[in-house]
Amino acid sequence: MAETPTAVVEPDDDMLGGERLADPYPYFAAMLEQDPVHWNEKYRAWFLHKHADVLWALRNPAFSSDRVVPVFEKHLSPEKRAARKPTLDVLRHWMVFLDPPDHTRLRKLVMPAFSPKAVARMRPRVEEVVRDTLAELDGKETFDFVRDFAYPIPAIVVAELIGVPVEDRDTFKKWSDDILTLVFGAQGQADRRELAQQGLIELTDYLRDLIARIRLDPGDDIISSLVRAGDVEPPLTDDEIVSTCALLVFGGHETTTNLIANGTRQLLLHPEQWELLRTRPDLIGQAVEELLRFDGPSRLEARLLVEDVELRGKTLRAGESVYLVQSAANRDPEVFDHPHTLDITRRKNAHVGFGFGVHHCLGNFLARLEANVAFTAVLDAMPDLALNGPETWHPTMMSRGMRTMPVKRTGVRA
Repeated sequence: MAETPTAVVEPDDDMLGGERLADPYPYFAAMLEQDPVHWNEKYRAWFLHKHADVLWALRNPAFSSDRVVPVFEKHLSPEKRAARKPTLDVLRHWMVFLDPPDHTRLRKLVMPAFSPKAVARMRPRVEEVVRDTLAELDGKETFDFVRDFAYPIPAIVVAELIGVPVEDRDTFKKWSDDILTLVFGAQGQADRRELAQQGLIELTDYLRDLIARIRLDPGDDIISSLVRAGDVEPPLTDDEIVSTCALLVFGGHETTTNLIANGTRQLLLHPEQWELLRTRPDLIGQAVEELLRFDGPSRLEARLLVEDVELRGKTLRAGESVYLVQSAANRDPEVFDHPHTLDITRRKNAHVGFGFGVHHCLGNFLARLEANVAFTAVLDAMPDLALNGPETWHPTMMSRGMRTMPVKRTGVRA
């Protein structure tokens, strides 16, 4: 069982410095206890840590998701606005950066593909993809769990769902890695904006060509549904279709990759939980929820205040940025018993790993299914799996994911 992190606030506000990138939870525990509504001078933003506060903000229209255009227009010089216009042209149409009614209009077009019934019908294909991915690893003593297992599964599934050729997934991986440095707030990478913009340009050019071909021969996929959408008011523009597809390509695998990798890592770090789940596969549903709570793929969500709000004796002003720290909220002792203990038998699990409200993760049912199948398959096929050296982490504020996770199979010999 895990011990409760020591509640000691370090003197700096660097969210990604030192050991916090790999293990932010001692810092979050300290903030929950000592300063749950925290003005972070380094990032010039408020950080909300309490479960109740995060949930309240996710429900509150004063905390706007429409932050790309305001930041672009108010905080960039004319020269920078001109240089970054290609980035804005794509991100301004991403539904995650929109409030209703624009958000609602775009989301309702793709929701049917991610409904519980639609996802349930995908289980046989997901199981086949997982089996094929495991077969590629047969006989390998060591491998990178992220690259060789956690990434290919959701990448293949979402590519087929959207209508993107599966064989192009490695190209999408490079574009996604470049884009996430901007979208998820990477630090310490001087050229991240240029890399992200180039990735966005290449991705959208690819999608424009693909969409043009699908218009001539539509099929049973999301892109075909978008190009056929004729009853939306106002009608979708080509830019909105391209941007929506870019978001789905990017977001459709990133979260699930991190969920599968982070979850497997935590099970390996807690061998009693690994063994319990291996012998009690009926616990898989609860295990997925607990892994989402304990070390989920989303560290925080960003919002922009559109009006003043009062919270715990502090005034948060319109125009200020706010980060809703899901990773802290999911270990709030006021909500979760023994919050720093991984317990796959936990029944009451009100985590906010997939957000809440109108921006609740669109693909949450699919991510849960893929994680369910992946964890079950790994436990069955690789009971001898073990960590094999230090991981490397993406230095991003909003997501929590690894670049690499070296593993080995103790029962395999080359």
